[in-house]
Amino acid sequence: MATIESIQHGYIDFVLTEGEPPKSVYLFAKRNKMPEEEFYKFFSSFEAIEQNIWTGFAVKTISEIKSQDAWRLFTAREKALSFFYTFFEMLKGSRSFVVYSIKKQPKTFTSSQIFSGIKDVFEHFCNDLIMDGIESDELSDRKFFTNRYKDALWVQLLFVLNFWINDISTGFEKTGEAIEKGVNVTFDLFQRSPIDNLFEFGKFLTRNRSMKHRISFGHN
Repeated sequence: MATIESIQHGYIDFVLTEGEPPKSVYLFAKRNKMPEEEFYKFFSSFEAIEQNIWTGFAVKTISEIKSQDAWRLFTAREKALSFFYTFFEMLKGSRSFVVYSIKKQPKTFTSSQIFSGIKDVFEHFCNDLIMDGIESDELSDRKFFTNRYKDALWVQLLFVLNFWINDISTGFEKTGEAIEKGVNVTFDLFQRSPIDNLFEFGKFLTRNRSMKHRISFGHN
């Protein structure tokens, strides 16, 4: 009997062997010795299989890093770094499929439907760690911008993903450097800076504008 995992494995084996998706669900089902209707119990298309695989990468990564004893002690920055390092370590076991999946996407692959599931999971994860970071004063809560923090991290993930599939360094050590530098720079931008203090002072002056009319100096 077919399962989600068996269909995924069958699909990955097919595309890596043939270099292209199956011509039809019928042919794929026949090759994997299952009725065609069995396929549709789990997936509506081959694209849906890829979407599910990508989503699974994120779900497994989050599950693994949250099981660490020190997870609750991590800062928001450390949680993000933990996700990135663990995610790309996990991808090593499926590198051939990841390269195939990405390289067949259009140049604007960031908007591809196969990433819709992983994006939702990743952004939910990022929202949680960003809120934790704001509550602990690690990150700055900026009007209009705080809601965009997760978008910056998503762009960072896609950047590193594209970097990784083209990385030819031993052990993908260059990707490790890209993660460290990229995530740290992104979180530096999320943290409070002198410009935030300037904005806060400006808001203070605006709120207390009427005070200037009450200020008086003592008489000699």
